[in-house]
Amino acid sequence: MPWLAVVLTALVAVLHTWFLVLEMFLWTKPLGMKTFRMNPDKAEQTKVLAANQGLYNGFLVAGLVWALVCARQDVATFFLACVVVAGAFGAATVSRRIFYVQAVPAIAALASWWLL
Repeated sequence: MPWLAVVLTALVAVLHTWFLVLEMFLWTKPLGMKTFRMNPDKAEQTKVLAANQGLYNGFLVAGLVWALVCARQDVATFFLACVVVAGAFGAATVSRRIFYVQAVPAIAALASWWLL
């Protein structure tokens, strides 16, 4: 496994672990509301939806860790591609910054798996 692929894939996994924490546990807290630019009412109304999103981020983390532990390029490719698609969809429907925070690191990790 190329070391850069390992580092970048681990970075994507860490980012998505953080997204899980933000969405499942900090959504209605000051840091969560500031991060997602929400007021307390909106955060309270959407906390169940956010927790669901956080859970899906956890599944992405599990897949990326599986890829790293088992040195599986095919598994890494699948889960990183899922992250890219989710980041592109988020950018198109919510905010362009999602593309840079979520999809760009995954694209870099994918490139490192396939080009090195």
